Amino acid sequence: MPSHAKSSLEAGLVALKQGNYQTAIAQLEPIAKSQSNATASLQAQVGLVMAYARSGEVPKAIAISQNLIESNNPQVQEWATRALEHLTKRKKPDQESKNVETGFVAFDNSTPVTPPVTPPETPTLEEPNDQVIETKSDDTPPMVPLVRLKATVATPLPPPAAPLNGFMGSVTRTQAKLFGVIYWRQAQRAKAWQPLRKPKLIPLRLLSAGTFIALFWVIREILKLAMGFINQTLVKLPYLEPFQLLYRDPTKLLLIVLVILIAISPWLLDLLLANLYGQREFPKDVLNAHSREAVRVLQRCCQQRHWPLPKLRILPMAAPIILTYGSLPRNARIVVSQGLLEQLADDEIAIIYATQLGHIAHWDFAVMSLLLLVTLPTHKLYQQVSGLGDKISGKIWRSPVTILASLIYGVWSLLTGTALWLSRLRLYYSDRVAAEITGNPNALIRALLKIAIGIAADIQKQEHTSWQLESLNLLTPVSHQQSLSLGTIASNLSFESFLKWDNANPYRQWFTINNSHPLMGDRIERLCQIARHWHLDTELHFASVPSKVKRQSFLLQIAPWLGIPLGVLFAALVWLTWQLAFALKFLNLKWIYEDWSFITGCLLIGFSIGTVMRINSFFPDIKPATLQTDDYLPTLLADPSALPIDSISVRIVGKLLGRQGTSNSLAQDLILQSSAGLVKLHHISWLGQSVNHQDLIGRQIIVTGWFRRGATPWIDIQTLEAQSGKTIHSPHPIWSIFLAVAAQAWGAYVFLTG
Repeated sequence: MPSHAKSSLEAGLVALKQGNYQTAIAQLEPIAKSQSNATASLQAQVGLVMAYARSGEVPKAIAISQNLIESNNPQVQEWATRALEHLTKRKKPDQESKNVETGFVAFDNSTPVTPPVTPPETPTLEEPNDQVIETKSDDTPPMVPLVRLKATVATPLPPPAAPLNGFMGSVTRTQAKLFGVIYWRQAQRAKAWQPLRKPKLIPLRLLSAGTFIALFWVIREILKLAMGFINQTLVKLPYLEPFQLLYRDPTKLLLIVLVILIAISPWLLDLLLANLYGQREFPKDVLNAHSREAVRVLQRCCQQRHWPLPKLRILPMAAPIILTYGSLPRNARIVVSQGLLEQLADDEIAIIYATQLGHIAHWDFAVMSLLLLVTLPTHKLYQQVSGLGDKISGKIWRSPVTILASLIYGVWSLLTGTALWLSRLRLYYSDRVAAEITGNPNALIRALLKIAIGIAADIQKQEHTSWQLESLNLLTPVSHQQSLSLGTIASNLSFESFLKWDNANPYRQWFTINNSHPLMGDRIERLCQIARHWHLDTELHFASVPSKVKRQSFLLQIAPWLGIPLGVLFAALVWLTWQLAFALKFLNLKWIYEDWSFITGCLLIGFSIGTVMRINSFFPDIKPATLQTDDYLPTLLADPSALPIDSISVRIVGKLLGRQGTSNSLAQDLILQSSAGLVKLHHISWLGQSVNHQDLIGRQIIVTGWFRRGATPWIDIQTLEAQSGKTIHSPHPIWSIFLAVAAQAWGAYVFLTG
């Protein structure tokens, strides 16, 4: 595309977003008539339909829509058909003069911009990576495309095999922008609805109590380990004596401290979030400007339950999140980010607030508040130590700090791991409560998907996962990890196709054990069931897909863990054999088996055997003839029968995202930004390599490895190759073999020595 045409197209789209419709028309008309670039012409024509409709020139908008119906792109045809249907349904003359201005909000981490009030159930035009545009005119088509403008990169992008969900054509990154389409059906809410059957709260109650016990036990064991280490160190040092206090059992004192922390958690968390992340008070009047329905929902529900209105707080974050903390309903706080208010419509904001009322009603927010109170300082300590490590220039002195930072991160992960099950289960309950309060499950579906899009856009903009997203992840409606692919795949794949795995794979729940949030597809399907129960059309339509997963594949997938119960059976067989030999006075091995520790050895041996059995299937040889590129990635993501054991060999070009420095020494934040979206990367550092994975962050790379479809899609890296020729190897197979041999040796030692 010529540079002047490119700049005119961008200027026209910007003018459209800002509400300068005549300027937009003047810029877009020449490009729409031009035949030199079909992609730019389609972009301009779609923009003209909206500009004409918003400026009152409906006949011209209808004429262009009729022209777009003849396009070769089926999605352009679909949108144009819907636009034409809407434009031909003219209102009365007094209603035709209504013209609500377009609201434009930029994803920006600096000064937040307050958009105009959005009427409920208005169609929206959204740009998840850079901008959000809301269309609110009665003459605007109800299903508006999403215009995605990606930053230009010098590396050429090969054309995809098919025009998936957008006008791709033969486009390069140095030429026309990627033009993707997201259709929001804007499925309606219930006018009147019957209350849902009361859910069984016993599992949630038990899991909340179990989470508290697990958190207490983990903290106690960490304290005992730290106390013992301190005293042992003091014993070995000259002129120093151990502290007798550290020899005492901390159980009772810790239990009292945790109970007190739950009671005062609202005020402590107020201080922490204000000092760490700039949290401030959020007046109800300001919320009313963003969503009148949200204020009505809060007031109505609190009056019905005789609660005071929760204290409202706001975080200056571009990523859309919301969380609730407190110890009692009367001191509950609901914290929303600026990004959520800017990226969601009126009814979507309201139902997201309603989900937080569900957490308060079920009391699970009290335990999660305690967890946040414990993990936030730990995560902040991790940030501080990592920052200290980045300031040290000498590699010898930096290594101890890096190890310390990694240990602190491990402690933080262990503490958050105690609440994974509760974090998943409580969202099902809160979604149900929100749908019943508002009668609008479809708005919650749209809100969850838009939150995923917004989080992914924030990660792409910052080029790493922010500290806020990581540390607050357990309490947010959508996980930042599940947002990576879900929030960026829409221009290449429909949400229904991507989420089929979450609904159709029979073993999907096994892969959420270490996930902080439930499967999005499963969660949305439950909301769709509620909508169908109230005889509503659903925002997403999931087709029933028969399962084709082989049971043998799943058994091979869990072979290492399946080896553990087999190890128990082997231990029982050994014990019976020894008892028989001892009874017959044939053999006396009591000196080995009298303390039953041999069972541990059998468990380790079973785990080792299962790991060895899985290695060849998990890490097959990567052959150039079988490599799949990023063009094929949407197809891999849409396969509902895939398992991680399938190990698809891929070679994908993209940009490596992630945190820099000591904070990413374990490669926990490595993300590939490809033309098909964001994908999580798994990397194992190898001692002795001249190139570190952090040296390639922010650069264009080629990733070769094994793609795995699980609850969170990811790629196990074999090599990372930069344009300069630098290559990093990730020894996943070698590490698996080492782990199997170590477990085998340890198990054999325990088995033989008792």
